[in-house]
Amino acid sequence: MPQAPEISIVLPVHNEAAVLIETLPAVRSALESIGRPFEIVCVDDGSADGTAALLDDAARNEPRLVPLHLTRRFGKEAALAAGLEAATGRAVILMDADLQHPPALLREMVRSGPRVLVANAVRSAAVMAAIPAALPAGRCA
Repeated sequence: MPQAPEISIVLPVHNEAAVLIETLPAVRSALESIGRPFEIVCVDDGSADGTAALLDDAARNEPRLVPLHLTRRFGKEAALAAGLEAATGRAVILMDADLQHPPALLREMVRSGPRVLVANAVRSAAVMAAIPAALPAGRCA
């Protein structure tokens, strides 16, 4: 029986079959290099391009891959919520499946400990200035 995961990666996906061929091995490799038990929760948000079949096939060979399939397209936020609900790790990291969030940074994220990480491109200086003020002290990195 595999160990309970310490780290859960949640990947919302929609019509990502072409990129998942690269993403899943990259995320798995980065997590294996950390040396802690993990799971990769992939939430298919109603894809029509073979994403669901690719995830199911990959999960047959990788027990740490947890595919979830939404019945139709609900949107990224609903897919993230479903992934968060299904995640069983002590730490959960949300990533985009298109490698916008580089898997190579996972080691540093885990090493630096629990924090709220904003890993998105934000173009407005006003928004960036407001983020630390909106979070409790010591919770923003």
